Amino acid sequence: MIGGVDRPSSGKVFIEGKDIYKFNNDELAIFRRRQVGLIYQFYNLIPILNVEENITLPIDLDNREVNKQKLNELLKLLGLENRRKYLPNELSGGQQQRTAIARSMITNPSIILADEPTGNLDSKSSDEIINLLKKSNRDYKQTIIMITHNLEIAKVADRVIKIEDGKIVQGGDK
Repeated sequence: MIGGVDRPSSGKVFIEGKDIYKFNNDELAIFRRRQVGLIYQFYNLIPILNVEENITLPIDLDNREVNKQKLNELLKLLGLENRRKYLPNELSGGQQQRTAIARSMITNPSIILADEPTGNLDSKSSDEIINLLKKSNRDYKQTIIMITHNLEIAKVADRVIKIEDGKIVQGGDK
């Protein structure tokens, strides 16, 4: 099983040159923690942690040293450098989502999974978030897998796979 899901009976999945189906449960947990960034629709920030602490949480939980240069780069890139000590309830929705994006990027993951990352934002903030994700893909070579119901946002993707009732109905082949 992979994260509670049965492994397929055939095929391989290579990420960063490694077949993740050969990983044991401990190796999978480490892989997910270090190589998969998560962006949620509802931010999932820890209310008692400030912006900086929310961003560095994945590294802290992994007992690793925070790369201060990377942290400062992300804070600047996301326009949060003057908000680093603010708590989530002191931020706008766009600032909270940018904090969640920084948290997903701080470990330099290979893959970022984004679940409706603009679902709770106004159009200006949505455009900013999409531009940030495109920049992440381009500059950091990260694969972004985004779930969205917004067709305008889907149009900016390099590839769109349409799923209806759990089945791929468009774009499944390359």
